[in-house]
Amino acid sequence: MRSGLEGVVAAETVLTHVDGSRGIWVLRGYGLGELIAGFGYEGAAALLLDGFAGEGLDGDRVRAALGAGREAAFRGLPRWLGAAAGRPLTEGAAVLLAALPGDADVWAIAAALSVGIAAMLRAERGAAPTPPDPSLGTAADFLQMIDGASVDAPRAAALDAYLTTVIDNGLAASTFAARVIASTRASLAACVTGAYAALTGPLHGGAPGPVLDMLDAIGTRDNIDTWLERTLRRGDRLMGFGHRVWQGRDPRADALKAALGRLGPDAGRIGFAEAVERRALAALHRKKPDRPLETNVEFYTALLLEAVGLPRQAFTPVFALARSIGWLAHALEQQKTGRLIRPAAAYIGPLPQAA
Repeated sequence: MRSGLEGVVAAETVLTHVDGSRGIWVLRGYGLGELIAGFGYEGAAALLLDGFAGEGLDGDRVRAALGAGREAAFRGLPRWLGAAAGRPLTEGAAVLLAALPGDADVWAIAAALSVGIAAMLRAERGAAPTPPDPSLGTAADFLQMIDGASVDAPRAAALDAYLTTVIDNGLAASTFAARVIASTRASLAACVTGAYAALTGPLHGGAPGPVLDMLDAIGTRDNIDTWLERTLRRGDRLMGFGHRVWQGRDPRADALKAALGRLGPDAGRIGFAEAVERRALAALHRKKPDRPLETNVEFYTALLLEAVGLPRQAFTPVFALARSIGWLAHALEQQKTGRLIRPAAAYIGPLPQAA
């Protein structure tokens, strides 16, 4: 038995390849830099879903389908938005997903998250939901629905880079949950709802917010080394460093750092964060020289999402917004090519006396 299914191959996939020891991330033959620069979120979604949610998909077709899906999702807000009122945003997103009809298709599910999260953020301010603009891409329209006003191109491009970067990452816990549910032939809405439930656990999708809490706690450059040493002496984790899969440098962290840099030299308190990163890596190397602990995607995720104006409580739901396309692609692939997932367990409890 391998605890946590470490190294166990549970599926064959044409979607993404992740080699954490060598820092390789590939989506249907394309590297991360190519996707961000040449495809964007809708283009990456087209690559993942082509052959599963349609044939010959491209970024323009996906943009149109998601735009229409957002219009439909906006009309459906009255069905569930009141039930989400007063709940934390992570719980509100679960209400949103639970309200999806069982026959909801790929585009309806993915579009519902952007509309619903934006509406809940506006409701927290006492503002009415902003109607979507189906001519825009997901990132730009999501920010516009939150702000209630047009969004400048650099902000939209930075968020688009984030959505593209985290659209899929192999068999993460939430993605595997989606495939298990899909293997029963349950609805796509059920698959995404189950995947989201897995994502809300602090060991999976809950770390970007605490990265900002860490930076807040450090406070100033003069306090970095003292804070790091005290934290490591207690045996506490440094948020944004180390990863179950990425044993070396996480290429997604570098992609988001570059996207954040394109917002300007002062965006996302990047200078201070880079100083923390350098000293944290040095401190981790001194304390654990035989265990490589590098910056992971959550460190620069937190900085980028903060820089584009999203509050911390939105980080996990926005991760779900991005990853929903990956969940859907894996669910469709499982339904098309896989069997019912039914592993065995090794019983270690007591036996009947007769036995």
